[in-house]
Amino acid sequence: MGTWLNYVFNHEVDIILDGQDRAVYAMKEGVRVDPKTLAQVQKDVAPLIAEVRGKVRTAANPHERLPNRKLHPQSTVRTSPNAVHATDLVNIDGRLAAASVMRMIPDSYYASEAPGTEPLLISVRYLNTSLMNRLQRERGIVDARVTKLPPKETPDAYSVALSSWHGKPIGYFTWRPEMPGKGILRSVLLHGGAAIAALLGLLAVLIGSVGRLMSRDAKSIACLEDARLELQASEAQALYLANHDALTGLPNRASFSRFVDEAIGAARSDALLAVMLIDLDRFKQVNDTLGHLAGDKLIQAVAARLVRCIGDHDVVARLGGDEFAICLPERRACDDLAVAANAILDELRKPFEIMGSIVHVGGSIGIAMSPDHGVERTELLRKADIAMYKAKEDGRNDYRFFTGEMDESIARRHVIEDELRAALRSGEGLFLEYQPKLDATGRRISGLEALVRWQHPTRGRLTPEAFIPVAEECGLIDGLAEWVLTEACSVARHWPALSMAVNISPVQFRTAGVADTIRSTVLAAGVKPEQIELEVTESILVEDDEVVKAALEDLRASGFRIALDDFGTGYSSLSYLKKFKVDRIKIDKSFVKRLGHDPEAIAIVQAVVALGHAMALSVTAEGVETEEQESLLQVAGCNELQGFLFSKALSERDLYAFCREHRGLFDDTELGARARPQLRFGT
Repeated sequence: MGTWLNYVFNHEVDIILDGQDRAVYAMKEGVRVDPKTLAQVQKDVAPLIAEVRGKVRTAANPHERLPNRKLHPQSTVRTSPNAVHATDLVNIDGRLAAASVMRMIPDSYYASEAPGTEPLLISVRYLNTSLMNRLQRERGIVDARVTKLPPKETPDAYSVALSSWHGKPIGYFTWRPEMPGKGILRSVLLHGGAAIAALLGLLAVLIGSVGRLMSRDAKSIACLEDARLELQASEAQALYLANHDALTGLPNRASFSRFVDEAIGAARSDALLAVMLIDLDRFKQVNDTLGHLAGDKLIQAVAARLVRCIGDHDVVARLGGDEFAICLPERRACDDLAVAANAILDELRKPFEIMGSIVHVGGSIGIAMSPDHGVERTELLRKADIAMYKAKEDGRNDYRFFTGEMDESIARRHVIEDELRAALRSGEGLFLEYQPKLDATGRRISGLEALVRWQHPTRGRLTPEAFIPVAEECGLIDGLAEWVLTEACSVARHWPALSMAVNISPVQFRTAGVADTIRSTVLAAGVKPEQIELEVTESILVEDDEVVKAALEDLRASGFRIALDDFGTGYSSLSYLKKFKVDRIKIDKSFVKRLGHDPEAIAIVQAVVALGHAMALSVTAEGVETEEQESLLQVAGCNELQGFLFSKALSERDLYAFCREHRGLFDDTELGARARPQLRFGT
């Protein structure tokens, strides 16, 4: 506010007082300062504050709108009828100034606070600054100045005494008159009185004409002046919006970039300059469950907390969405930055009350420092971004300093990306393996799960964890997923009695038309949708819920079965299972592995099985490796078992050999004739 008043109206000091006359904001020369540094200003304008508060019954200035006093009939006040203000000439800390105190209310104000407790705006323009310069420039008053004492009486100096409305002497307005016409006038009077008289008569006529023109155009001039002021205000507002985020009022990306550049240029050699990038955790979940208005309220609340966490010389900005940035230009050591990061995380971990709901989020913070990590803004922001994503990968709700290893990891990912593109183009190196799934008795194969592998020419055999995240980030996941589905369908076509499970990436599920793509790929391979089971992770249930819900409904209507993979490790919720219709849940192997060792594990498995059966869902346990685990899962009521106890993932050739060896597994009439040890593949 102070910047705007300085820019538009040349205010040199602005102070905002709360209802108890405590200074909560101060501006000097267009720059925000500590209100304590301007305490003397508040003392010197105390009489004006008392008048505006209504503590003084009589006020000397008739041209003011004050409480407990009717407006003077000849008052020149042009402010809103709701405005209350007092103005006078004052002596502020030895400097002569014009000062104003005004209550801060909107034009449509209806008193909602106790009279006399409204916030106040103190505005000051010193007389011997820009005001005198303007008089000289626009009015031609030479050497205009205000002095405490009257100047010596000389022909070259004129002065007028100044006093406040209370009659208190303030000083003297002094100037030097220009008098080049005296000699000319004397000469003209001596040589042509008649000519002078005629000239004066002509001038009188001209002045009369000009006066009539000026009177006629006065309204037009006033309108032009109002338009000029409106234009100035619009320009100031446009300048503000160009440098600030409209939702939070924080500096935007462009303003933050300029600040960082300037801070780097002014940085001392013995100090650290740090850039922090902050990305909120679980913000999208709030946005999707409570709505975009709640998301905006949350962003505003987060911005307010971040501002409270930084120092006077630091800057916090909103870069967009739920991403914020902080520049800390004066820090002595990394420990100072760690303390600041922990303080921010503590604030973000506290609950937020948003539109009647309690919301819990958090934040992931990446930190890059100058000069250790670079001396250019773009480099610092890039490395802070890398560190922030490292914090997310490590579990979120934490901070990470940038390290060289992170950059090397990014470089390796780029290499893998290029090599994966080449593998998809050539079709070399990528292949599928198939792991059998057996019924609860462990004696009959009920289906297969297709698992993608990559035999890299130099890195050896790579599991999906090594390249699927890269494919998701660089936009290759759709092509890779289509290839996997096509290959799996080519095998499923030869085993129509077995279901074929194929994993679908959350990123792929957010692609427009994913249901049509999957359906057309399966039908083109000559496979019925009823044979294909699509495995999805719990994370997609809390992202783009309407898009995901529509795709799931479309696929299930076409005959596909949907399995929820790794159940219990992410966002497991009964509400999600009710909202998003699925056919099967798969108990994650981390729970199965604990069976026989952790008493709580069997209780968790039994609860999950009971939940699945109550909702008419089949339950599969994956990662079965021991007979004890198999027995406990059978007792718990699992419908399907999968793991190394029965078979590892097999290549297409080994799959055929395995099925030929255990041909009886496909015929229910032979179940009793087959001994279960025949199925053991080894761990």
